[in-house]
Amino acid sequence: MKRVVITGMGALTPIGNNLKDFCAALENGVSGAAPITKFDASKFKTRFACELKNFDPLSFIEKSEARKYDLFTQYAVISTEEAIKHAQIDFNKLNRNRIGVIWGSGNGGIGTFETQVAEFEKGDGTPHFNPFFIPKMIVDIASGIISIKHGLRGVNFTTVSACATSNTAIIDAFNYIKWGKADMIITGGSEAPITKSGMGGFNAAKALSTYNDDPAKASRPFDVKRNGFVMGEGSGTLILESLEHALERGAPIIAEVAGGGMAADAYHLTGTHPEGEGAYLGMLEAMSDAGISASDIDYLNVHATSTPLGDSSELKAVQRVFTDKSKLHISATKSMTGHLLGAAGAVEAIACVNAIVNGIIPPTINTENVQPEFADAYDYTLGKAVRKNVNYAMSNTFGFGGHIATTVFKKYEP
Repeated sequence: MKRVVITGMGALTPIGNNLKDFCAALENGVSGAAPITKFDASKFKTRFACELKNFDPLSFIEKSEARKYDLFTQYAVISTEEAIKHAQIDFNKLNRNRIGVIWGSGNGGIGTFETQVAEFEKGDGTPHFNPFFIPKMIVDIASGIISIKHGLRGVNFTTVSACATSNTAIIDAFNYIKWGKADMIITGGSEAPITKSGMGGFNAAKALSTYNDDPAKASRPFDVKRNGFVMGEGSGTLILESLEHALERGAPIIAEVAGGGMAADAYHLTGTHPEGEGAYLGMLEAMSDAGISASDIDYLNVHATSTPLGDSSELKAVQRVFTDKSKLHISATKSMTGHLLGAAGAVEAIACVNAIVNGIIPPTINTENVQPEFADAYDYTLGKAVRKNVNYAMSNTFGFGGHIATTVFKKYEP
């Protein structure tokens, strides 16, 4: 089995429109939550979200190109271009038949679908649809466009496992390279769910926070007063390569992918297993794949969306896996970025890698009173970042339908 390393990353998030700004905001505990500007949300139960700030797609993409893409694809293209530059890739010098794209999105072009249907309903019933409607909407289009832009003819597909989606994509990319079926894979996830139907649907499911008076403090993982997650949008890209391929082209090696685990709660349509059964199995599988034990993990980026049941079930699983609390630091970066749904795993993978590279555990912000039965269980990195040597970092993601995906990253050593 080949070793798999990370050679480039790109980020487009509610707290930073590039990798440098995102990582700095993470370390400084910046909240990305604010009143919604994309549409009039005055009649919605939740009137705030973690939107991108000062984002103009035409600063990155030609107008003629941008009009063909839904926002989720624009986001994917932009973070991927940054990752390619970060990895110092010249595709003309590489075998494009051995380079693939495995991307993730839970919702795809939900904004495009919503807009097109609304325009049709306003008309006289004559079906005047945009010729780009279908390719803008379909969930797999981002991986296709990335490959087309760069002529990459290797493995190409999109994963969909709700909020576990981009961790699933990373695990698939890791496996394809490990098995020798690709030399390099562009992976990650993107999501643009801050729409009327997106917000309305999650409100109806009673999943979103309704702290409209103080959006910046609405995402409060583990806190006794948490009442739902904050919707986020954006994209994260990681360039994965076999170690030998990276060394051969003289690539900057940032960190290593150590393992990945997937499982299922097999319990409920939207709710997690009350005892975190799937989360427990996913973490065990990821560590087994990495050939390590719980005592090796220095930092755990928890899924922790700030929902009452979800946070509790995850912590129950964590307690079963990590019986020694002395070494482990936990943090919930969704307290800053909001929940990017299918893109969450990619953005949080970048947070884990940044913790490894810079030796800084990002904080959990807004949380003041941890649920009593878990209050003394671990160091939740409350309020501000902590400096710490991180050799192994783990990232949990869970999705509607009971999907579980956990990744493990490690410090690179030749």
